[in-house]
Amino acid sequence: MNAPAITIRSGELVALRLFDIAYGIDLTQSESLWAAHVGGTTSRTHLASTPTKAIAFEVPPLRLSLDPIDLMLGSEKVVTEASVRLYDFGVAALAVRVKVTDISWDTFVERFDALDQAAGPDTPAPFWLTLLDHVREVIAPALDRPALDARLQEDYLLGSVYAFDEVVDAASLSERVDLIRLLSGETRPLSAAARRDLLSRSFSYYADDLAVLTWDRAFIYEPRGDSDVADVIEVANAQLVEFRYYDTLLDDELPRMYDRVEAARHLSSLFASRRFAHLARHLHTLVAEVTQLTEKVDNALQVTEDVYLSRVYSAALGLFRVPTLNASVDRKLAIIRDTYAALYDEASSRRAELLEIIIIVLIITEIAVTLLLH
Repeated sequence: MNAPAITIRSGELVALRLFDIAYGIDLTQSESLWAAHVGGTTSRTHLASTPTKAIAFEVPPLRLSLDPIDLMLGSEKVVTEASVRLYDFGVAALAVRVKVTDISWDTFVERFDALDQAAGPDTPAPFWLTLLDHVREVIAPALDRPALDARLQEDYLLGSVYAFDEVVDAASLSERVDLIRLLSGETRPLSAAARRDLLSRSFSYYADDLAVLTWDRAFIYEPRGDSDVADVIEVANAQLVEFRYYDTLLDDELPRMYDRVEAARHLSSLFASRRFAHLARHLHTLVAEVTQLTEKVDNALQVTEDVYLSRVYSAALGLFRVPTLNASVDRKLAIIRDTYAALYDEASSRRAELLEIIIIVLIITEIAVTLLLH
């Protein structure tokens, strides 16, 4: 016989939309600008229940409170809490939160799907761009090389339960509620293989907590009410956005680099050596900047002793293909490094060749002058 249905006493639904907005963000200046122009709540993010020595942000991101937003979830109008978290490597993570109390699991799932539709998983809903424009307008002086548009973005949904109407342990939770329906967003039954895959990244530390991650959704059961798991999932998404940016940047740079090298080789030796040296310096600067920023992104969250959060964080990075993108960026940087090293060698060779020609001309001139004088 099936166990009786349980009620969610408290929880929340969260839609995240992350944008690359700049090469870097001065968080201290952003906090001052926000306090001066908006006056809303600001805070630096720290993991609530984890010792700093175990896991911590290298540069704690800045959280800014935004005005509430009215959203239609199906036929129901709800007021959401809105906020943005700024990362110093140039990412803005917008969030809208819907508090839920005393609702059934089926209603929880329906609202989750409705939030997915309202938040626009494929294209940004207008309210995302309105929020983003407001944030960028206020903190504009703190942005280093701001992005011209907001094309590069990621979205994610989090469904969190803080309390049921009865004590439920993690081992039996999947038997009491339909996690597959929540995580997949599908109304039709899934195959056994698909169900196993959806639940393959499930994590528990205590008997009464659970986190299940998928590519675009996660479920978190956390009776203590802390947000550490949600925070590390957001960091992984922020790193995904930034590595996607640098992967795209280098994809665009490589063809231009080949064209410039080819154009330089068609010049005479007198001008080619200078052009090679100039191009090599440009590529060296690009590699240095990208390397510095990717290292900052890679080290955004320092994990040492907290095994549980470390597992969740590593699973999120792997699920979002962050290591694969990181490796892709490294390969492209290696190609550019090899290219500018070859350009330096070729520039030096062209200069040596030019010097040899000059010396030979001088010797011939000296011999000719000597013969004419005698």
